[in-house]
Amino acid sequence: MFSATLVGADPDQAQAAQARRSTALRIGLLESGYDLVASLPADVFLPERIAQLQPDLIIADSESDARDVLEHIVIATRAARRPIVMFTEDDAPSSMDAALEAGVSAYIVAGLQAERVKPVLDVALARFRREQRLLDELSDARQKLAERKVLDRAKGLLMARHGLTEEQAFARLRTLAMNKNLKLAEVAQRLIDVEDLLG
Repeated sequence: MFSATLVGADPDQAQAAQARRSTALRIGLLESGYDLVASLPADVFLPERIAQLQPDLIIADSESDARDVLEHIVIATRAARRPIVMFTEDDAPSSMDAALEAGVSAYIVAGLQAERVKPVLDVALARFRREQRLLDELSDARQKLAERKVLDRAKGLLMARHGLTEEQAFARLRTLAMNKNLKLAEVAQRLIDVEDLLG
């Protein structure tokens, strides 16, 4: 069972249309097997509340102030990304673009019915997982490229200072890494740091 946190206007204080949308959303969540752990206003305390609750999914229900709600949610999920689904009446292309740019997994305009909630959430979760996997792969590729640059620089230093071939410089770095029980990139970085320090 997934846990969800609903962010948006309090149905007791909202207009009739907002209250109906919120009720349909709650019914759809419960019928879909989601555990609604909280219904929170989009305010400055949202990041703290989300950090405490650790929901699997954040659902934003916004009548016309989608940008304000989105701003609070983005701040709240900056440290730990989560799937975000936004149900709104704001059909402005600029609002949609801003939402998707901010990390919203699904931006649903108008027509909220309880029976549509589960398919929308399923697609949003699948999209979020795919994007997260791609981001992880990109981060891994960047890390490997950075390590490769450090390793190449360290080999170059050893080759210049000790007259070694590239293979000999690599073998020396590998031996140092094994002897120090460190990763090859860590040994290379330490060598570069010492070289920079000594000039």
